[in-house]
Order: sequence, then C-alpha cells, then structure tokens
Amino acid sequence: MHRFLSIIMFCGIVGLLAGCGSSSVAESDKIVVGFSQMENNNPWRIAETESIRNEAEKRGYEMVYTDAQGDTAKQLSDIEDMIAQGVDYIVLAPREYKGLGPALKSAKKAGVPVIFVDRMAEGKAGEDYVTFIGSDFVKQGKRAAKWLVKELNGKGNIVELSGTTGSSVAIERAEGFRNYLEEHAPDMKIIASQTGDFARAEGQKVMESMLQANGNNIDAVYAHNDEMAIGAINAIKSAGLNPGEDITVVSVDGTKDALQAIIDGDLGATVESSPFFGPVVFDVIEKLESGEQVDTEIIIEDRFFDKSNAKEFVDEAY
Repeated sequence: MHRFLSIIMFCGIVGLLAGCGSSSVAESDKIVVGFSQMENNNPWRIAETESIRNEAEKRGYEMVYTDAQGDTAKQLSDIEDMIAQGVDYIVLAPREYKGLGPALKSAKKAGVPVIFVDRMAEGKAGEDYVTFIGSDFVKQGKRAAKWLVKELNGKGNIVELSGTTGSSVAIERAEGFRNYLEEHAPDMKIIASQTGDFARAEGQKVMESMLQANGNNIDAVYAHNDEMAIGAINAIKSAGLNPGEDITVVSVDGTKDALQAIIDGDLGATVESSPFFGPVVFDVIEKLESGEQVDTEIIIEDRFFDKSNAKEFVDEAY
C-alpha cells in the first residue's frame, strides 16, 4: 500500500518559506545535496558512498558529504551542519532507528526534504521524510532462513551474528529469519545471538567466543552481513573446523569476498542487498524538482547467490 506525495505537498508540510528547491550553499547555481553516511569502513558502505557521489557528479549536482564514523551523535551533528549550510536535499543513511529525531525536526523546519537510503529511522513518511529507498530486510532474513532450512533438512542449532544494535536492518533481518524458522522449522533453534556490529574483525571475535561457549553444538551461522560471515569463517577455521562441512554459514549482502567464499566452499549462500542507490536517489530528486509524485517506499529487488551462480556474478560484485 504505497502512498504518494508531490514536492508541492511536501513543501506545504515543512514550510514554503524555506523553499524546497533553492540552493544557498556558497551561492551555488547547482542543486546541493547533502549525504550523511553512517560510516565508511567496509566494502558495502564504500560502494554505497561511491554510487551516490558518482551519480551526483554525472548529473551535475553539488554534494556535501559527511561520515558519522559509526557515531549517532556525530551523525546528528552532521545533519544539523548540512541544514545550517543550506543544502537543498539530505540523503540519509541512518545509523540507528531512533536518535535522529531532532535532526529530522530541524530539516522539516528548514524545508529540506530528507531521503532515507538503506535503513529506516523513526519518523512519518510525507512529514518527517520524503521516501525510503532500500531492500526488504525482513524478506532478506526469510530468504536466508529458507535456504538454511533446506540445507540442514529442518534440524540444527544456529548462532546469529547480528548487526548494529537498534538499527532497522538488524531488527528486521532477525525478525524475518526467526519468523521463517518458527513457521517452517521448529526443530531449528537459535542457541546464541550477539552483535558483531557489521564488522569482520568483530564478527570473528564474537564467533570465537561462541565456539568456546557452545563447542560442537553449532550446526550453522546466520550473519547479518558478509563481513561478519567472513570473520566467522576465519574463526571456524582457526578452531580447526571446516566451514561448509562442520558448520554451515549463510549471510546477507552479496560482496565479492562473499561470492568468492561460496566458490571456495566456505560460505553456503548470501542474499544480495544492493548498495547502488545513486541512480534511484537522483531519479527521486529530479521527480521532486519537477513536481512529480514520489512513492514513499521504494524497495530494491535483490538477488540470491549460492554455489549455483556465484561464479557467474563474482566479477561484477563489489
């Protein structure tokens, strides 16, 4: 049930006096787009940042870019600074679901439309933000669970490496995975779950602890992203076990390293979560500039990679 709004409606909500399309950063003649990235420390985030920045350059937009370095307070400050500079639009990759409310209120007061990419933050579509562009995280969790249930014949103990605590992506990938197990595989249990904060090194550290605590009781790992999955694979190997044989690993993202790990037999499968938002983001901005209606939720269709197709797509992965 998608709702629609036009730039006129949005401006009416947030205040016409601020002007939704005017540029005031350094008196630029170009439309100025601020991109608030939550962090830039892994292949997925780097690919996302490059996609948005490259598309801005290609289409002739001016960019103001910030990196919150995994700090919600810094991201809040970054957004406030962008608003003070007079950007025309803010593209926001939120670190957490809650915590950015004051910045969204400031953007609304200043008449600056906000576009969420890849994650949601607390707010009302059409009032606090224009649209969300991203994947269906619940569906990603379900697809990972469906593959794992089939692979383990509906039985086994699973450990979960979850993403950033409090983020919409971690909440929903966990929800989708659990819901599928509950409905289709009651004999498969999650015996431990801990955040690896979407980082390879942290994923390895957490997996090492889980192996020490659970010994030979672990049949599978569900990692919320490929970086943590690869960290887990490293930990499994260091423990003298064989990933893909002793412990089955499934994850989300679809990075080059993950596809290579599938080819090598270490990773079972990964659900794609595309980071290439640039073209969609600027399609939305151009529609808003021309007064067209914009869907308040734009879901990216993701692929699924396993041993049947990893070789086919590894060279085009990021």
